Amino acid sequence: MNQSAQITNTENKTVSGKIAAALYKLWSFPGGFRLSGQKARSNHQSISTAKIPKYLTIPLSQHIGQAAEAVVKTGDKVLKGQAIAYAEQGTVSAPVHASSSGTVIALEERLIPHPSGLTAACIIIETDGYDQWIECSAQQDIKALTTEQIIEQIAESGIVGLGGALFPTAAKLKTAAQKQVDTLIINAAECEPYISCDDVLMRQRPEEIILGILLIKKAVGAERCLIGIEDNKPEAYQALTEAITGYAAPHSNANAVTAKIDIIQVPTRYPAGGEKQLIQVLTGKEVPSQKLPMDIGIICHNITTAAAVYQAVYRGEPLISRIVTVTGGAIRVAQNMEVLIGTPIRDILQQAGLNEDKVEKIILGGPMMGFSLPSIDIPVTKASNCILASEKGELATPEPAMPCIRCALCADSCPMSLLPQQMYWYAKARELEKAQDYNIFDCIECGCCSYVCPSNIPLVQYFRYAKTEIWGDERERAKANLARERHEFREQRLEKAKRAKAEVSRLRKEKLAQKKAADKAALQADSSQQADGSKQADGSTQADGSGQAEGSKSKPDLIQEAIARSKAKKARQQAVKKILKI
Repeated sequence: MNQSAQITNTENKTVSGKIAAALYKLWSFPGGFRLSGQKARSNHQSISTAKIPKYLTIPLSQHIGQAAEAVVKTGDKVLKGQAIAYAEQGTVSAPVHASSSGTVIALEERLIPHPSGLTAACIIIETDGYDQWIECSAQQDIKALTTEQIIEQIAESGIVGLGGALFPTAAKLKTAAQKQVDTLIINAAECEPYISCDDVLMRQRPEEIILGILLIKKAVGAERCLIGIEDNKPEAYQALTEAITGYAAPHSNANAVTAKIDIIQVPTRYPAGGEKQLIQVLTGKEVPSQKLPMDIGIICHNITTAAAVYQAVYRGEPLISRIVTVTGGAIRVAQNMEVLIGTPIRDILQQAGLNEDKVEKIILGGPMMGFSLPSIDIPVTKASNCILASEKGELATPEPAMPCIRCALCADSCPMSLLPQQMYWYAKARELEKAQDYNIFDCIECGCCSYVCPSNIPLVQYFRYAKTEIWGDERERAKANLARERHEFREQRLEKAKRAKAEVSRLRKEKLAQKKAADKAALQADSSQQADGSKQADGSTQADGSGQAEGSKSKPDLIQEAIARSKAKKARQQAVKKILKI
């Protein structure tokens, strides 16, 4: 290495060192507590690749908003990365892509990952084993990309918030760009026990994450970026720091860019990975109730989402896989696996070595916010970050719930400063409006209240129930309003048609009356002229006297009378036409 290269490398390390070693003022959030991490079981191995399953079950709704519309049918051949369902224009949604090549064998309702064990429309693909990609359209000149081009590429790739929110990333970025946020926060806390997929991703693919962050930062026009990472992940922290140094080395203006990216270690405390909690810790700002971080000039994205953005823009690859932590006492080799979306959980557990004799329950997610699976044949989706197969006695078995003793431990532990005991009473009594008055929708369902409750009351389940009921009531109210509006519109349409019909009938009657009047007037005029003609004829006869032998008129007189009758008839016809036109 020559001397100039050594100097450049030293300077870059100095910049990185300043970023890493700078002192930041950190704030705190109410409630929460420190939990046993249990992450060492799975974060010591490299990311492995899950096998291609025989069948892929891909739900059409893997995001917040409207489900995507299938554009394939049974019997169609599909390639890996091919769009098989598109988002309807103008809706909050995201497209869905084939995770591997094969044949569509069904479009039907299947069981999906959900706390209530719901079914949803899915596309079932029988894989062919070739795993053949479509032609990926990677961007060539990354620096020349506009905000609109970056967001469009992200939208076409079907990327959603991979931290659990599942909000379509493109829609979020577009809104943030319009609101002109100044701070981008990357959530790398990963605070829930057992889950280590983000930790391992940061250790092994930090360059992809940094490049993805720079793309997001450019898309929203943020002035600065804060990466919040818990202090129990020193290897990931070091990897990200070195990635920033590595990016700065070959780029002339990189120091100015990366100097605005701060990697900040935050205390390990559950739930520091909550969006509002991390914002409060890093900035001291509180997101108001029923508001979004964008309302205070901040946008937050997960570290895995940043990596997906990199793959979409730099490689042209849609979101068809994700890293999943497979862990627990009933797993022989706990690890993090890159799994194709739609892979049955059974296949993953078998590959990781599930000990069926030891397993007590299988949870999707962590022990605090996850839920037990009704079946292990359900597929992995974009939201699946952890499969926890616990052995007997590993996780506390909830004892029967007892009456609330109003100890207020739930309120003390709530990181949102809510009153869980009051929300519990109103949810249990189905007094949903009162539950809303206590800001039940601010609850992030972290499980802190249930964890500390000495009466073993499953508080989070009550809150989920209340939210579901409120949403259901709102949907029914919306349907009723729509039905009422349609009924009122129909009544207005019928009334308008009735008035129009009556008006046509009135005009027809008026025209008929006018025609009758015209005919009557014409007849009267004709009779009058005939009477006048007879009188003239009688007078002429008397004037001639008896001198005329036969009493007949002369030929010129007869011609004149015929002309007069013709003119009278023509006048009557014109009078009738004039009346009818009126």
